[in-house]
Amino acid sequence: MAGQSHSLSYVGCNFLRQRLVLSTLSGRPVKIRRIRAKEENPGLRDFEANFIRLIDKVTNGSRIEINQTGTALYYQPGLLYGGSLEHDCSPNRSIGWYLESLLCLAPFMKHPLRIVLRGVTNDQVDPSVDVLKAIAPPLLKEFGIDGEGLELKITRRGMPPKGGGEVIFSCPVRKVLRPIQFTDPGKIKLIRGMAYSVRVSPQIANRIVDSARSILNKFIPDIYIYTDHMKGTSSGKSPGFGLSLVAETTNGSFLSAELASNPQGQGATVLPEDLGRNCAKLLLEEVYRGGCVDSTNQSLALLLMTLGQQDVSKVLLGPLSPYTIEFLRHLRSFFQIMFKIETKTSDEEHKGGEKVLMTCVGIGYSNLSKTIK
Repeated sequence: MAGQSHSLSYVGCNFLRQRLVLSTLSGRPVKIRRIRAKEENPGLRDFEANFIRLIDKVTNGSRIEINQTGTALYYQPGLLYGGSLEHDCSPNRSIGWYLESLLCLAPFMKHPLRIVLRGVTNDQVDPSVDVLKAIAPPLLKEFGIDGEGLELKITRRGMPPKGGGEVIFSCPVRKVLRPIQFTDPGKIKLIRGMAYSVRVSPQIANRIVDSARSILNKFIPDIYIYTDHMKGTSSGKSPGFGLSLVAETTNGSFLSAELASNPQGQGATVLPEDLGRNCAKLLLEEVYRGGCVDSTNQSLALLLMTLGQQDVSKVLLGPLSPYTIEFLRHLRSFFQIMFKIETKTSDEEHKGGEKVLMTCVGIGYSNLSKTIK
């Protein structure tokens, strides 16, 4: 397949992960030129090169060419292989940044993927492992990717700048995905959270919980926020604390929000009380945006709909994030698929912000490397 399809060409470093993931799934080679060509320090950053190495590990027979300055990249995808792997992520980005892409690729491997990732588990930029653990598995189950093999486990926490966290991710393979009709998010029925503290006083986590509850208790009684204080070797190499909150609805959709403290030696000190209150407000904002999938996982849902059987899939989302909008453009380039987008104004629903109903017919993607028993 890769032999027949012509390669796609892009300029610049934006959306590098999207392009490599979609290239791997579609079998179409990608050329990316002028990566930070005009900056003082041109070319790929450390974490991007690290991500390319990870893609190389999970595939078999990929051809990757990077020029000497790192400003041009050619990638011809191989077959998704999977198996048991280990990978040390760059401490500049959190493990969640790598996991987002692995969630897209894992169901289509030849062998079920089981990978140990080491690095930063929670930071201020990327989705944390806690949030992905709460939201991604239920979303994958909607598409028929479930069973005992689907697991995301945090064995050690690592905060920036030095990291030291460890996560185990395993995912079963599927030959085909089932189409979904996920258009009614339902009402919020419970909120769960995780307040974590590493290499600081365990009391900080309790202070975060109290301040978050002071806001959320006004809306719903069923709130439980766990505290997680890791000691010794399992606490990584840098101090820090944070909170991730997940709201579950009556129809099984999940909305999340999270905040982490500033990395050691960077920025002003954050009070646990402020962090708890601000995180609770962020969750309420996400609930206002609404939809059946929260803004961090919009692109994962749209990708799995695209790759589903040749049947209609529908999902109701809150306002599309800029990342998702670019992702839709990439889906059109790689898979020639267009979504029907209908806006639902808040008057129709009387709930929250404007919603978008996304409809598409899957391309009938089949996992060719999965042997038929």
